[in-house]
Formats: sequence, structure tokens, C-alpha cells
Amino acid sequence: MLYFFQEDGLAQAAQDAEPIVEEKTLSLFDLFLSGGVGGQIIIGILFILLFAAVYIYFERLFAIKAASETDSNFMNQIKDSVVNGNIESARIRCAQANSPVARLTAKGLDRIGSPLEDINTAIENAGRLEVYKLEKNVSILATIAGAAPMIGFLGTVIGMVIAFHELATSSGQAEMGALAEGIYTAMTTTVAGLIVGIIAYIGYNHLVVKTDKVVHQMEATAVDFLDLLNEPA
Repeated sequence: MLYFFQEDGLAQAAQDAEPIVEEKTLSLFDLFLSGGVGGQIIIGILFILLFAAVYIYFERLFAIKAASETDSNFMNQIKDSVVNGNIESARIRCAQANSPVARLTAKGLDRIGSPLEDINTAIENAGRLEVYKLEKNVSILATIAGAAPMIGFLGTVIGMVIAFHELATSSGQAEMGALAEGIYTAMTTTVAGLIVGIIAYIGYNHLVVKTDKVVHQMEATAVDFLDLLNEPA
């Protein structure tokens, strides 16, 4: 019986003597700061691009959303006014709506009395101007989507150059800390560049889809208006 007590005591002492290993965690912020000066500069540039991408996305999203809001009864009111010969009332209704669809209709109303081909051309020109307004700064978002990963890869190259430079200047006896800084720069800038590029790419494609919906609304309105003018008196 004493033997078992001694064995339990030795086992307990062995467990108490084992060193306690603390689990180390590395936050994303600490990871970015560990990339050295070169990595921090690259990440700073990527952070500015991320801020610009998010700002452009939400600014354009709200603008496109406002442009797509059109009264479902708008064209019926325009048709009634035109059929009754009250063109001025139709113009006032377009001014009150103040949307791309309304501005295209107003441009067509201003050309009533001209040949149908001239009216169609005027509406098309107004439509191009409206599309240009909707797509304002969206191309910058596409540029960020392509440039951010490339800037991240530039940081990767810089980090690897730093690591190999440490090896070259130390005759193969470089300290691990010096090599780690270059590797951190390589990895963190790649991650940051890809994150910014993915966010900008998704935002750009979402805005393109939203813009296409507004363009389709304008095209449908233009067809309805031209059909109205083609109707027999």
C-alpha cells in the first residue's frame, strides 16, 4: 500500500515539474506591424486604397439606388398628358421626378414635332450622358481591384530581397530575427493586397450590375416613349 502512495506522489511531482507552455497568439494588427518599415509603407498604401474603394462603393451605391427609384405610374401619366396634348404638364412631371428616366423623357418631349429619328438620337445622346454620370469613379474601383494585389506582390518581392540580402551580407550566418522580418514583409503585404483587391473587385461588379439595371430602365422608357409617338392619332 505504501508503494502505491509513493508512486502517486512521484507522478504528481513530475507533473508539477513540467514547464507550463503559454499559447502565443498573433493578431492581424501585430502581423502587419511585424513586416518592417518596407512592409508598413506598402500596407499603408493599401490601407489608403481600401478606404478609397469603400468610399467610392458606398457613394456610387447610394447614387445608383436613388437613380433607380422611379414611380411605376410615371409613364402612364406622361402618356395621358401627351395624348391630351398637354406637353407642358408632362414636362413638369419630368422635372418633379428628377431621375435619369425622367430626364430622358423630358429630352424627348422637347423634340416633339421633329422627325422621329431626331427624337431617337436626342434620347440616345441624353442616355449616354446619364450612363456616364452613373459610372462616375467606378473605373477607379476597377483600377484598385487590379492594382492592390500587384502592390502586395511588390511588397513580397521587397521582403524576399531583404531576407536574401541578410543572408548575403552575413555569409550564411544571418540571425533568424533578421530573416523573419523580410519574410513577414513578403507575407503580410501579399495578404493585405489580396484582401483589398477582393473587396474592390466584388464592389465593382456589384455596382456594374446595379448600373445595368438602371440602363435597362432607361432603354425601356425610351422604347415606350417612341412607341407613344408612333401610335396613330
